[in-house]
Amino acid sequence: MIFLAIDWAVVGVKAGQLILSLSILVVLHELGHFIPAKWFKCRVEKFYLFFDPYFSLFKKKIGETVYGIGWLPLGGYVKISGMVDESMDKEQLKQPPQPWEFRSKPAWQRLIIMIGGVTVNLLLGFLIFAMILFVWGEEYLPAKNLKYGVYVDTLGEKIGIRNGDHILSINGNELINFNKLSGDFILDEAKTIQVDRNGEIIDLAIPEGSIRSLIKRKGEPLARPAFPAVVDSVITGRARFEQNELLRGDTIIALNGTPVHSFFEFQEKKSPLKDTLIAMTVTRNQADTVVVLARTDSNGSVSFYPVYADKFLKFENKKYSFLSSLPAGVEKGWSTLIMNIKNFKLLFTSKEVKASESLGSFLSIGNMFGAQWDWERFWSMTALLSIVLAFMNILPIPALDGGHVLFTLYEIISGRKPSDKFMEYAQMTGMALLLLLMAYALGLDFWRFLFK
Repeated sequence: MIFLAIDWAVVGVKAGQLILSLSILVVLHELGHFIPAKWFKCRVEKFYLFFDPYFSLFKKKIGETVYGIGWLPLGGYVKISGMVDESMDKEQLKQPPQPWEFRSKPAWQRLIIMIGGVTVNLLLGFLIFAMILFVWGEEYLPAKNLKYGVYVDTLGEKIGIRNGDHILSINGNELINFNKLSGDFILDEAKTIQVDRNGEIIDLAIPEGSIRSLIKRKGEPLARPAFPAVVDSVITGRARFEQNELLRGDTIIALNGTPVHSFFEFQEKKSPLKDTLIAMTVTRNQADTVVVLARTDSNGSVSFYPVYADKFLKFENKKYSFLSSLPAGVEKGWSTLIMNIKNFKLLFTSKEVKASESLGSFLSIGNMFGAQWDWERFWSMTALLSIVLAFMNILPIPALDGGHVLFTLYEIISGRKPSDKFMEYAQMTGMALLLLLMAYALGLDFWRFLFK
């Protein structure tokens, strides 16, 4: 049974983070509509976190507004009187417009109400990024600090990169932050990559299909920083040694007689060897060479903790004061927005970016959160999602904020207001398209899970 293999504890942690993140973003997004609506004296009938078809988990009426929590965690809404929205309240629209209704307000006021949610999400993303930089700073690995070069698997080798190469640039643009290698490779639609191989500068032409292959890896990087496979500590009681033992400080230089030059290379060569007796050649005390025989477990593990990359490579950790974090947060948020725009553009312009391989539902989004609760990662994901929601909501699609904004701008420019009937049909069409897209994305996630 495939579902028995799922680690439900990890699923629970990720689901909890996703729901909390969405709750924060949805409530603040809807406040972005609610506050200007009240400011312009519109009647707000409902304010809901999540959708409530048929029933609500909680609701309470305060003044003229019912505040509630729905059971379907796919968003949220505010129901403003006299507005064609997801409630599709046709009876209200049949009545003469009232002063407190959305449709009775000037176009400029309606425009402000409609862009309020997107504005809040955008500003929220900037603010969260700023606070992340203020609290944790910004850690990254400069490409120039890769002392041992890179480690690549079959995809990198297909492109022409070799273990130990130093990556210099993509499409002629210098690679400064190694963490951005895979993202830049995709978003800039890499045509060439330049490497330093033992002092020789080599320009590599990117074979067709490489970008698509990298996207299909779902987060697996194009290259990893190379560093020696050094033992930090052995997990007592789990390691199964049959001749000699691994000791702290041992450097693994060969596996079953085949040389290994980095930790990731050792991991790749060892991973298929499950419940198998393996021979590890190690250097000890910088002088002795010892062969250690050990039996791997069912996961291909030898049960030791390695010395990690930060002990061999110099990472940069930039600290920010409160004041300096604010413009840095805006810059980081803006670059995230540009990244999303580029991603969206590639769906329509790139031969290698396929919607069926790039789209994902809330299951894909939830899987991006950590398997353990990590506040830095949680807030980083929340900031990213806030920017994504702002971008997606401003797209000129009926049923999204951007659709309403488009029709309102048309009214301001032309002086002609679209009829309620037109807005009703546009809303229905937009909702149908969004529901189909959500169903398609959810189906893709299930397909990947069942047949990956």
